[in-house]
Amino acid sequence: MLSKLQLLGDVVLNEKQAPLSTDELVDLARNCAVIVADSRTRGERRLFELSTNLVAFVRGHVDIRNVDVEAASASGVLVARASAGYGPAVAELALGLMIDLSRGITSAAQRYRRETEPGREVGRQLSGSVLGVIGYGHIGRGLCGIAAALGMRVLVFDPHVTIGPDAGIEQVALEELLIGADFLVPLAPAMPETTNLIDAKALRRMKRTAFLINVSRGELVDEIALEAALDAGLIAGAALDVGTAENQMPPARLARRDDVIATPHIGGLTAPAIWHQAAETVEQVADILNGRLPPGAVNGSSAYRLSGGSRRP
Repeated sequence: MLSKLQLLGDVVLNEKQAPLSTDELVDLARNCAVIVADSRTRGERRLFELSTNLVAFVRGHVDIRNVDVEAASASGVLVARASAGYGPAVAELALGLMIDLSRGITSAAQRYRRETEPGREVGRQLSGSVLGVIGYGHIGRGLCGIAAALGMRVLVFDPHVTIGPDAGIEQVALEELLIGADFLVPLAPAMPETTNLIDAKALRRMKRTAFLINVSRGELVDEIALEAALDAGLIAGAALDVGTAENQMPPARLARRDDVIATPHIGGLTAPAIWHQAAETVEQVADILNGRLPPGAVNGSSAYRLSGGSRRP
């Protein structure tokens, strides 16, 4: 995709392996009209105030929580982000983790490496089990469809949507979902009201035989409460692809547990998912350089620099 960006104009690259600080970014992008940033690069107030030639800050991911959109708007700078092209990839990872948890694949493979004749444990079938999904967005819809096709009973809680009479999907209250789920998958968007959505109280309502799978955002799960629930045997185990660290990876102390499967935030790391967001980002840059408001614009009504204005109308 770099070659496609270079067809649009001169490209200045960050040659470091680490994200640039705000001062470094201001200096490097001094004559740039557009900054294309990964999820680790912060869009701070000083960046927008000091970058007088900057027209747009384009995030090649969905998450813009470390971008000061209010400050960008005050300076007339457009903020745009990519759409969630990783939905199928994350839904498939969630399914894989559910299968691993239910059949003990990782633990069995590890025992077999250590022992010539390891013991065997009776697993659980997904067919006939209950999946509870919190959030019926892009990933949630994909996962629910897969689970229903596998013969699972699917419960969904989402107060912001009304689910039609889809076969095998039941829209229920959060309390009913927590009590009934064999596999709980929170897929709500990360925002202040969903921080620690799965807390000690929620974990106490789950079955002792239930599993928690978090492939969405680390902020949705209270990690201290989860560790305590696992210690007390309140749930059977967990699978985590995300955590509350800045890099969104699960904490090492949970990853080391025998009752946890942890992966280093790989949910969206498939070629189609990466290609989707990269290609969309290039298209957004092309729109911006041609003075058009791109899909994925977050603050289009405030981006007066896009139309060549030097101050707020």
